[in-house]
Amino acid sequence: MLYFLGLVLGFLVLQNVMGLVLATALGQSPFFGLLAGSVSLSGGHGTGAAWGKLFTTQYGVAAATEIALACATFGLVLGGVIGGPLARLLLRRVQLPPSGASEAAPESTFAQPSQVRLITAPALIETLALISLCLLGGQAIARLLVGSLLELPSFVCVLFVGVLLRNGLAALGWYQVFERAVSVLGNVSLALFLAMALMMLRLWELSALALPIVVLLFGQTLLMLAYARFVTFPALGGNYDAAVIAAGHCGFGLGATPTAIANMQAVTDRFGPSGLAFLVVPMVGAFFIDIANAIVIKLFVALPFVSG
Repeated sequence: MLYFLGLVLGFLVLQNVMGLVLATALGQSPFFGLLAGSVSLSGGHGTGAAWGKLFTTQYGVAAATEIALACATFGLVLGGVIGGPLARLLLRRVQLPPSGASEAAPESTFAQPSQVRLITAPALIETLALISLCLLGGQAIARLLVGSLLELPSFVCVLFVGVLLRNGLAALGWYQVFERAVSVLGNVSLALFLAMALMMLRLWELSALALPIVVLLFGQTLLMLAYARFVTFPALGGNYDAAVIAAGHCGFGLGATPTAIANMQAVTDRFGPSGLAFLVVPMVGAFFIDIANAIVIKLFVALPFVSG
């Protein structure tokens, strides 16, 4: 997992470099390159909305949120489109799992999405209470960090509190988080967030940026394909698990973790299970990438070329 996280961190840097180079070549602001880089692509809609608001309030970047959400939306589509073809190309070079391995594989929520998920009213209330604690604690920490070198968007602090709360309760033996309830509430929250965010988009403000956005997204897509093929896949061993992880990397490198899961499910449903991929990719894509991305974005924003 740490090895894959290192590869993802390297891609975050390259993604922002690509964004800055293309934005400069197109005569756009460096912030535009970051918004069409790891802010919205590896970060997704949530990160894009948070940093877009920050870029507008602190640096006066016009329509930053609209740019970020538009790029994140197209990135979701592109991440799902390129994952399958890349996996098919890579699978020609590896030994596939023996036939019948999928039947003998242990059950997994990710690997078997059709499995029935039960949820109870007490579990729903308990999970909502835990989410509320994460929100309160994360916002309090974010307010304390305002103006410091460690200032981060509030959602990163909320994620950090969530990790501490979940692992702390489990370590003390006080409470075990009900994963099915978390999954259901997470999916509902994501759907509501996307609906509200996309309805508030003022797309007419982006008409003059249509061509630069298309060029930037095309360049980022080519970069993602090249990185997954020539870096992620061989660096992780060049085997079946590496091919599945590379397909997943395309999913959250341009879109979000659900896209990565969908890419990997499309591969494993046809060619066999990959327990390693479904262990590593969700952990990195759902949490660690947000922390790493926040640090990388702050470093790029601090560059005189960008903020100056």
